[in-house]
Amino acid sequence: MMDRWLRNTNVVKVIALIIGILLWAVVHMEDSSLPGTGGTGVREEKISNVSVTPKYDSNQFYIESIDPAQVVLTISGKDAALKKALSTSNYSVELDLTKYGKGEHILTLTPVGFPNNVTVKVAPATAKVVIDEKSNKQMPVTVNVTGIPAVGLKAGQPIVKPNKVTVTLPSGSIDSIESVRADVSVEKAQSPVSSKARLVAYDKDGKIMEMAAINPAVVEVEVPITSPFTSVPLQLKLVGEPPRGLSVGSLQQNADKVTVYGPQDVLNRLEYYEGPSVNLGDLKEEKEYTLTLDIPLRNKVTQLDPAKVEVKINIVPSVTKTLEQIPLSIVGQNDGFNTKVAVPENGKINLVVEGAQALLDKVKAADVQAILDVSNLPPGRHELPVVFNLPTFIKKGPQQDFKATVEISAKQQ
Repeated sequence: MMDRWLRNTNVVKVIALIIGILLWAVVHMEDSSLPGTGGTGVREEKISNVSVTPKYDSNQFYIESIDPAQVVLTISGKDAALKKALSTSNYSVELDLTKYGKGEHILTLTPVGFPNNVTVKVAPATAKVVIDEKSNKQMPVTVNVTGIPAVGLKAGQPIVKPNKVTVTLPSGSIDSIESVRADVSVEKAQSPVSSKARLVAYDKDGKIMEMAAINPAVVEVEVPITSPFTSVPLQLKLVGEPPRGLSVGSLQQNADKVTVYGPQDVLNRLEYYEGPSVNLGDLKEEKEYTLTLDIPLRNKVTQLDPAKVEVKINIVPSVTKTLEQIPLSIVGQNDGFNTKVAVPENGKINLVVEGAQALLDKVKAADVQAILDVSNLPPGRHELPVVFNLPTFIKKGPQQDFKATVEISAKQQ
């Protein structure tokens, strides 16, 4: 039966027609759209909250604002093309600012990364953007040392490398920057603290400037940990005098101050530091002496900087000079008694002094004190030695042992 039908050409034609109709129906079903699309074969998809991506030179410009920052995309196309377009994550909405500078601009938004066989609409179609130029400013690095070192120790002056950095900010904010700071903790430290510290920019109100770009962003910081210290004048202890006929023409030391490390209670009492002794009596030749002397550690002091001092002393021939009418000064007198100089009657003496020519030329009688000490003396007449207080490197001439007589009497009531 089947063979007869197949040999019948009319039957074969009918079967071919049916198959053709079925094939057309299948193709038609693939091309047809989902219900509600009007049967055109095209459908739509919406994507919300798509971020706007600005295209600009970030080294030169700063984006203050983009409005709106996110948009809605409506994508339309055939089902297969639509599925392919949505399956990729390479699409974006671009705001091309490469031809625009500082100011406010309203520009068209462009969808990119979509295939040609879909249609994309952006809502809204434009965005308002505010652009500012970037400015650079050189700033010193400030180190904020936090914490307390181990007992008896102190944090020294931090060392920063590099100690200056470049800060980049919008030009409208560049004048607001106050400081660039690194925080370093020395809590319980017993030795120098070395660390790499991240830098943060602060404005005049002490608030962090998040938008600031700092180059370099990280610096190396070293904080010395030492004993407490103070800097005071270094005082040499001069003893003796050069031999007769020679005097000190000049004395120079290469360090006038010394940094003293030690307990805080010792440092609090220091007004100066007593350095090494120099015996001028040992300098017996007319020449310049150069002495390198160790500065001694005294009274619980642990360290000195510098530890040595270089002293240059110029020994020159002496000359003499007579200073006339030097008044005698009385010290140690009792307020309940009258005390006066009886001999010499005028209460004044002359003194021959010796020293280097350049120094002696400047000395006057008023520069010398002639002192009589009457401490604890009873009423009556007393012969006392005269003690002289002379300017530095000036000495008494030979054979001048002066005495004076004072008279002490009770005050009449």
